[in-house]
Amino acid sequence: MPVVVDRSLRLYAHRGASAELPENTLPSFARALEIPGVDALELDVHMTRDGHVVVSHDPTAERMGGIPAAWRDIDLDEARRFDLGRGFVAPDGTRPFVGQGFRVPTFEEVLAELPEVVLNVDLKQAEPSLVKPMLALIRRRRAEHRVVLASFRFRTLWAVRRRGYDGDTALSQPEVAALLATPRGLFGRTPLTGTCAQVPTAVGPLSLTRPAFLAKCHELGLRVDYWTINDPAEARRLLDLGADGIMTDDPRAIAPVFAERRAAGAAGRV
Repeated sequence: MPVVVDRSLRLYAHRGASAELPENTLPSFARALEIPGVDALELDVHMTRDGHVVVSHDPTAERMGGIPAAWRDIDLDEARRFDLGRGFVAPDGTRPFVGQGFRVPTFEEVLAELPEVVLNVDLKQAEPSLVKPMLALIRRRRAEHRVVLASFRFRTLWAVRRRGYDGDTALSQPEVAALLATPRGLFGRTPLTGTCAQVPTAVGPLSLTRPAFLAKCHELGLRVDYWTINDPAEARRLLDLGADGIMTDDPRAIAPVFAERRAAGAAGRV
């Protein structure tokens, strides 16, 4: 089983600074990276009919663009015309970014615009599969070292690993279930598994913050990242338990927690 090289603390901006700007857009990513302490971006991808990988959480443009068109059924030129600013709703109920030029970005644009940034990418689309074009794009951009690939679907991640992807991959939902149910030694012999356990704090009544769970992950060489944490007190609790990363919609609120932790770590090394 591969061992994660980097288990340093990592603060992920979930869909960018999605508490401040329309999610999964280049301005939202840029805003997140302006916040001191943000280490990585979490984003989601689908593929258009003409084979372009685009950044969107949903399979359609309905929630963010008001148009019930599936990305896989339209070409990129049409997708570019959707106004994603209308999908952001401010706390007062207004939509302040309508008509402000927020458009769906391609993943290639993200790689080009943010050349040094760690990107955690959820491969949302299952059919037609975007694994082959996604890997070709990442390799062409020489970005395997900084792109973590994730998916809830085991079949998607199995295809990624079977094609010899050199970057990190997260565990799929079935793999997390197997991790919970399987003895450590047996799970450690599983072929072509991932390097990151990216999980919520609980699944129904089952807590995923138990010390035994984190210890098991770390013994297997897995980093543990929790999503989606917007409460600083909860982020602090998870880091105290040994979490390696936090994914948040509001990186500005969580960044001070990471600053405290890193300052304490630096002081301890003096």
